[in-house]
Amino acid sequence: MNFSEVFKLSGLLCKFSPDGKYLLRITVWSLCTKSVSYIKYPKACQQGVSFTRDGRYMALAERRDCQDHVSVFVCSDWQLLRHFDTETQDLAGIEWAPNGCVLAVWDTCLEYKVLLYSLDGRLLSAYCAYEWSLGIKSVAWSPSSQFLAIGSYDGKVRILNHVTWKMITEFGHPATINNPKIVVYKEAEKTPRLAPGRLAFPPPRAAAGVASPAETKYEIASVPVSLQTLKPVADRANPKIGIGALAFSPDSYFLATRSDSVPNAVWIWDIQKLRLFVVLEQLSPVRSFQWDPQQPRLAICTGGGKVYLWSPAGCVSVQVPGEGDFQVLSLCWHLNGDSLALLSKDHFCLCFLETEDRVGTAFGRPGDHT
Repeated sequence: MNFSEVFKLSGLLCKFSPDGKYLLRITVWSLCTKSVSYIKYPKACQQGVSFTRDGRYMALAERRDCQDHVSVFVCSDWQLLRHFDTETQDLAGIEWAPNGCVLAVWDTCLEYKVLLYSLDGRLLSAYCAYEWSLGIKSVAWSPSSQFLAIGSYDGKVRILNHVTWKMITEFGHPATINNPKIVVYKEAEKTPRLAPGRLAFPPPRAAAGVASPAETKYEIASVPVSLQTLKPVADRANPKIGIGALAFSPDSYFLATRSDSVPNAVWIWDIQKLRLFVVLEQLSPVRSFQWDPQQPRLAICTGGGKVYLWSPAGCVSVQVPGEGDFQVLSLCWHLNGDSLALLSKDHFCLCFLETEDRVGTAFGRPGDHT
């Protein structure tokens, strides 16, 4: 059995060997002491492992005797701290609150259920928005640990508070924006400017086969604005509906969301005022987005050769520097917020953002509208 091929499947925590004789387990390797620890019974789910932000504890989803469990380990010596069963039919994911005091556990998409446990395994609260329909698709904590955002297949985001664990508001994602107070940025291709008296000629034959990427800019659209929607295929698994991605800004002031039925748009919500603040509509479906860890600045990629940045001061479209056609499929900020790692199918690119005391910036200064 080729174990390296199995571990390439990063979404799986464990897997049976093809002959069914072996069950893989989690292996913890120490890069300092070269010691090895083994943890049995991990459950194969999309988000079955979660670490507290300070790195002291790890929660692991487990499946034993047809029952879901959660084990909490001390990361310093990998000793078991707590072990408890969960009131789920088929646990789909777990996530620690940033303060490390509460663990969110949610059930399969066939059962709308969010369970909140304390560090010692006590059930603090349970939340269910509706029944008899597809349920939870995405979950995110605010950095302050005050809010838990739950994205559902019904196209809404529900915000729970940390005091009563009740819903304080819900955000819908309509296909038409009518409110004039909401700013809608639409990506558009730039029209090349020609000098007076000059005509545009086709490129030479030698360069005709090289397709240069078109420059784009953001334009502020006038309401009402109709966003591009995607009609889901009803007879296929994993329909393109619901809230597929959501993330809070580092100051917990903003929440970015993406509805899979409106794939080209990113919705940015004002959490202080509990209202929609900005909508960004791209020319292509949004593949990934992530907040700058140091400030409310959102980076977006759509699978093309550009990176898009938004901040409360404005937004900018930037061509990825380099040779060839680099298609950005995902991205990740450095912890200090001064650089971005961009990933394509076979390569990655590390881009540094120049500071304000230098001449120009790699991705534009805050406030640029291009």
